[in-house]
Amino acid sequence: MLKGFRDFIMRGNVIDLAVAVVIGAAFTAVVTAIVTGIINPLISAIFNAKSLDHALRVPITGIGGQKSEILFGSVIGAIISFLAVAAVVYFVMVLPMNHFKARLDARKKAGAPDEPPAPTDIELLAEIRDLLKAQQAAAGSQSQQPPQL
Repeated sequence: MLKGFRDFIMRGNVIDLAVAVVIGAAFTAVVTAIVTGIINPLISAIFNAKSLDHALRVPITGIGGQKSEILFGSVIGAIISFLAVAAVVYFVMVLPMNHFKARLDARKKAGAPDEPPAPTDIELLAEIRDLLKAQQAAAGSQSQQPPQL
């Protein structure tokens, strides 16, 4: 039972996942700082509001005279926040990594010589046929020579 647990923990993908979670948690602080320090003040300046949560409200009255509000600003703020976080993640993490991988692949291609194309089935069969003919010819010429003493 403990051997199975040890094998599970020592698998490479479990370690990779643990590292990804730790890096993701650390990166959350960076993304949050960018969104709250740069993006949210820009949104506040554009909409002339401290927060969109209470900027766009539509009051409604329910069936029993109960009053409530639809908070469109809150939904719009959540959408903008999501798009801002997605943009930061894309431009800070994904785009640079894609460029890095493309450069790495280009270096690998430049350093590796081109491999010759693999022979076709017909070429392989013709080669086998020629080898068999050569073996038969060699065997036939040995049987025709007198034995040497």
